[in-house]
Amino acid sequence: MTRFLVTGAGGMLGRDLLAVLDGREVTAATRAELDITDAAQVRSVVEGHDVVLNAAAWTDVDGAEADEAGATAVNGTGVAVLAAGCAAAGARLVHVSTDYVFPGDAAEPYAEDAPTAPINAYGRSKLAGERAVLDALPGTGYVVRTAWLYGEHGRSFVRTMLQLARERDFVEVVDDQVGQPTWSRDLAERLVALAESGAPAGVYHGTASGRVSWHGLAEAVFAESGHDPARVRRTTSAAYVRPARRPAFSVLGHERWAGAGLAPMRDWRAMLHDMVSGGAR
Repeated sequence: MTRFLVTGAGGMLGRDLLAVLDGREVTAATRAELDITDAAQVRSVVEGHDVVLNAAAWTDVDGAEADEAGATAVNGTGVAVLAAGCAAAGARLVHVSTDYVFPGDAAEPYAEDAPTAPINAYGRSKLAGERAVLDALPGTGYVVRTAWLYGEHGRSFVRTMLQLARERDFVEVVDDQVGQPTWSRDLAERLVALAESGAPAGVYHGTASGRVSWHGLAEAVFAESGHDPARVRRTTSAAYVRPARRPAFSVLGHERWAGAGLAPMRDWRAMLHDMVSGGAR
């Protein structure tokens, strides 16, 4: 039986990974239980596992602008330590990365091998982690880039919109950023499937099919939860200046799934419907 280790097990994605792995042989390691920057601790915890699913990360995008060294310590150095631990233990590593490694200036979906050029500190820190995995584990390391992630646990845009739909008469949401909203439960299922597929190592894009703006996503959240989507008003990114620049175009291509014997992930609206309606399939 495959022995799994889930890092970042207390987070949004980590908790969904544990739900997907229910009934399997799995070790859950929260941030308090495993510091991925501690090489000795990582070696001890990874030993005896066949697959490590890494959901541990610095996820504060704006905070990374003020403390890039701190973000890189987790997303870059920490991932390198984890990859080295997997190499020593003979374990496969499935590492979660981000669309933010791209500049967001494309007109067509970014392919898995498209040139990277992050425009903020968070993206740079995550790119450092990607490179560490691919360098240390050329045959057993998987980098899965996701984007616009939301789930039943923790903070996310979708959960915020569900709350605001109940509390406000209207909301303003930017309409000049386009991406692929992805339910963390679907991503968790895909990460486990990839780990068990025997697929070639390398980079994969773990995002929903289709595309939509943040405004369009907010309208869909209102509609799915029984509220009038006309209460969502359009605005631009210029009206909401934040410390970290956001990519304007975060649509990723999914060509590599065919080589893994897996279909691309399903449409973003189907995911959203299932999440808002309680996760029924």
